[in-house]
Amino acid sequence: MTAHASHADLAMQAFPEWVASKQQRIEGLLELCLPPASTAPTTLHSAMRYSALDGGKRIRALLCYAAAELTDCETQIADAAACAVELIHANSLVHDDMPCMDDDDLRRGKPSCHKQFDDATALLVGDALQTLAFEVISDAKLYSNSQLTACQQMRLVNLLAKATGSAGMAGGQGIDLASVGKTLSQAELETMHQMKTGALIQASILLGAIGANDAQLLAIRNFANAVGLAFQVVDDILDVEADSDTLGKTAGKDADSNKPTYVSILGLGAAKQYAKTLYDQAISALAPLGSKAQRLRELAGFVTQRSF
Repeated sequence: MTAHASHADLAMQAFPEWVASKQQRIEGLLELCLPPASTAPTTLHSAMRYSALDGGKRIRALLCYAAAELTDCETQIADAAACAVELIHANSLVHDDMPCMDDDDLRRGKPSCHKQFDDATALLVGDALQTLAFEVISDAKLYSNSQLTACQQMRLVNLLAKATGSAGMAGGQGIDLASVGKTLSQAELETMHQMKTGALIQASILLGAIGANDAQLLAIRNFANAVGLAFQVVDDILDVEADSDTLGKTAGKDADSNKPTYVSILGLGAAKQYAKTLYDQAISALAPLGSKAQRLRELAGFVTQRSF
């Protein structure tokens, strides 16, 4: 079956069923690409699997798949990109939870990697998950029967690298750590979160849309910018309103750590309104793309209306 036919079939699914099918698919793919726990070094591999499997909403993979359906991306490319972004995300969570970072003992409803294993193992797990992501997205076998040009293939690796480095996720985390106890303007906070959270979310969408034409790409970029920021605004709201059991991580951590957030800067009501504004911007950005962008519209709602 071609990627196009597969995407057309999946478009017939109701959104909850589509989400469940994609979550199941990415879980199976991650299971296959992660090293077996029985292979040496067994502790490292066990910890990698502990950190990357059996948890999370898989929003980044879902966004990648939705963009792939919109642009008729080849199935094997979409699968590899979805795996890569979820591995990078798992890497970021393992490092983020460590005592030298956010020092959180709970992640996805279970002990954080450094609590289940130890700090040194957690450091290595994050490193290994990151390099595995690039191994997956750069595998030559992936492109043996692909219609992607060599330039597009390199673009996949470049997008992921930029999203994770000092101009993206790592840089945003650096600003976050330096901002504890300080007052930031809304513009400064947005810069931080566009890097720390938004960059990988945007990359997830752009990786799935690697074959987009210029008109599609403009709309997709505008959508990705709005959704990436909306995700973090909602995260800040949930840190105040939800409990630890619902979130699967320690609630109220931002306030306890004296971190600047959208809630602390804008207030809870204004933060909720800002999330709604960003949702509206995301939906408006997709207007030129018609019905094929329906999954992205549904995911924008999923991101901004979630309770966990």
